[in-house]
Amino acid sequence: MDEKQRWSATLPTCSPLLAACIGTRGSLTEHLMATGHPFAVDVLTQGNTPAYADEAELLQISAKQPVYARHVRLMLAGEPVVIARSITLDDCQVWRPILERGSRSLGLTLFGGLPGLGREALQFLQSDHPHPLYALASVHDTHHAPQLTARRCRFTLANSPLLVSEVFLPALENYLR
Repeated sequence: MDEKQRWSATLPTCSPLLAACIGTRGSLTEHLMATGHPFAVDVLTQGNTPAYADEAELLQISAKQPVYARHVRLMLAGEPVVIARSITLDDCQVWRPILERGSRSLGLTLFGGLPGLGREALQFLQSDHPHPLYALASVHDTHHAPQLTARRCRFTLANSPLLVSEVFLPALENYLR
């Protein structure tokens, strides 16, 4: 499967409220907090793991090279609304300390004026069963959607890459206004 061909600079068709959230260039954390519902970050897993094929290509590494990953659920009022996967090179001394933050939001650091931080354009994906991001997120989707909308962005700090991918669960729309 050629996962890279499925990522696009164009936001997939969705409701205006969801599009405003998914397409925001600002902090997703701040967007979710602005809903007025209690916000929390729940760490699912953290540590070395294989890169997905499309991630390896974007990070310019071998598909067999492990990456350091942080998987979290972003919650509103105790309900999972976004599943995020943040990855960097497994031996990265720049991003690993930033990712090892427990239940503190990564978004507040990325959008908090970190000196020297570079950010590339957002990419979007309608993920479904064969894509590993869908597999990661779908177990948290109480609506059992056949497709989930995802976005990703590559950040750089001191010439070190960080790839943040976020999968938006259908429950999110219940909290947007």
